[in-house]
Amino acid sequence: MSAAAETKTVLKGGEWLVKESSPFETFTPEDFVEEQLMIRDMCDQFLDAEVYPILDRIDNLEPGLMKSLLTKAGEQGLLSVSFPEEYGGLGKDFITATLVNEYLGAGHSFSVAIAAHTGIGTLPILYFGTPEQKQKYIPRLITGEWAGAYGLTEPNSGSDALGAKTTARLSDDGKHYILNGQKCWITNGGFAQVYTVFAKVDGDKFTGFIVERGTEGFTQGPEEHKMGIKGSSTVQLYFQDCKVPVENLLGEVGKGHKIAFNILNIGRLKLCAAAIGGARRSLSGTVEYAKTREQFKQPISNFGAIKHKLAEMAIRVFVGESALYRSAKWVGDKEHELLAAGKPFNEALLGGAEEYAIECAILKVYGSEALDYVVDEGVQVHGGNGFSAEYNISRAYRDSRINRIYEGTNEINRLLTLDMTLKRAMGGRLDLMGPAMSVQKELMSIPDFGAEDETAFAKERKLVANLKKAILMTAGAAVQKLMMKIENEQEVLMNLADMAIETYHAESVLLRVMKMVDQRGEAACELYTDIMRTYLYDAADKVNKSGKDAINSFAEGDEQRMILMGLKRFTKAEPFNSKEARRRIADKMISEGKYCF
Repeated sequence: MSAAAETKTVLKGGEWLVKESSPFETFTPEDFVEEQLMIRDMCDQFLDAEVYPILDRIDNLEPGLMKSLLTKAGEQGLLSVSFPEEYGGLGKDFITATLVNEYLGAGHSFSVAIAAHTGIGTLPILYFGTPEQKQKYIPRLITGEWAGAYGLTEPNSGSDALGAKTTARLSDDGKHYILNGQKCWITNGGFAQVYTVFAKVDGDKFTGFIVERGTEGFTQGPEEHKMGIKGSSTVQLYFQDCKVPVENLLGEVGKGHKIAFNILNIGRLKLCAAAIGGARRSLSGTVEYAKTREQFKQPISNFGAIKHKLAEMAIRVFVGESALYRSAKWVGDKEHELLAAGKPFNEALLGGAEEYAIECAILKVYGSEALDYVVDEGVQVHGGNGFSAEYNISRAYRDSRINRIYEGTNEINRLLTLDMTLKRAMGGRLDLMGPAMSVQKELMSIPDFGAEDETAFAKERKLVANLKKAILMTAGAAVQKLMMKIENEQEVLMNLADMAIETYHAESVLLRVMKMVDQRGEAACELYTDIMRTYLYDAADKVNKSGKDAINSFAEGDEQRMILMGLKRFTKAEPFNSKEARRRIADKMISEGKYCF
């Protein structure tokens, strides 16, 4: 198979489930150009020089320290990578912006502060602000002169963001909106100068506002004491007859949901990037520790149980990175397509993220759970020392836990994955009916025992195709059986989401390795192939388990037996010695003393 023989196929959001992807059209980290590699190294160096030596001071919330770090990052251009040149930004593409998020993602509380500042703290103004608002705020935000924050969550409205109680009314003289209410869990809230705040105008019109520090009637509470990310400023915001000038209305009255939800789509992908970056650093530290810690007169890295852990950690990082950049390229390409079609800058950027909102939700779940796995096993490899504040893995363990909660809890993102997919199918944006009918027809027919496909990775490609069929079969049966009641069957929806998450990542790592083998040859990619095959081998079992749990909850009798037989058929993987593959993966890292894939 050669790249020249491939024809360009642009997949829309969710279409990966029903269409085959080409490895040669898939962006992978091996495709970074020299400038991107330089930016990556600059991010690493910034953490090593400016952040890691003072982690304890950061965690102690030393006054002014986090703001000074953001200013330093701004001086090096790390805040302005993806912002337009007309506002003083570097104007780099979405892939480069994702790269910065990934490699700064290992900075613990600093990572949270910079991600909130460059993401939810600045993007609402960039995407929805008036020309005057952009000129006033963006240049100061992307240099680090000012810091940004985002006020959405309230004490009684977390996942239910539109249930906010904060109110806004136009003053009698028409010059101000008067805000009353409170916001909680506001990252950077203790030192930000600019806040994007949401309130309901006239009691029901959910609307965004730009609120500056020092505005009359606007105060903040004390710093929260948290389980992790202790150095991240987190406060409550209070609005008591807060007078916000009418020119600080963000977007349109009653259209605040467009700001909130579109910003979250981008935030989910970027959170995945930061999580993968954090996981990589934690894994490298764990490998280094395992090499130097001796028990029974030898390094613990010699033991099979430790090698299994190290290899599984590496697999999850490599697979997560594969899906991350596959998706980021799609988002970036959609932005360019919309710009070329004459769409305004903000509509193009938001359109890219909205098109791939399903994939962003999938990435958020996988990335946050991969990081949790890596740091948890990292503590285990460290043993008792992992429970000591002297070792950084304990900080990484505490800091990781929040990622499964913010940017939409993982439960919400699992439900969204299915909800968005089904709504797109019903709205005609995504053709699920045809492929689902084909799967049903295949189940009723005699299996094809023709000549085996001898092309490269044929068995792996067939397995991934079959995992997609398992999803279509199970989801189709669930929709037929449950009809409109399916939205109340959250357990079934989350089972289906887990099937989709595993399959999307299985395909992503397969495409990456196929591309690598085509470019470098099989011999140079043996360990990458080990990673891919081990993940696919396990993914088949996970898809089978999630599928069975779903099927057994809505089907019975002959119908149940038939669907379960289909599931078994579609999740059958070739026998594979994953123990030896994991040992080879671990041995490579042990020899290098770090994550090296």
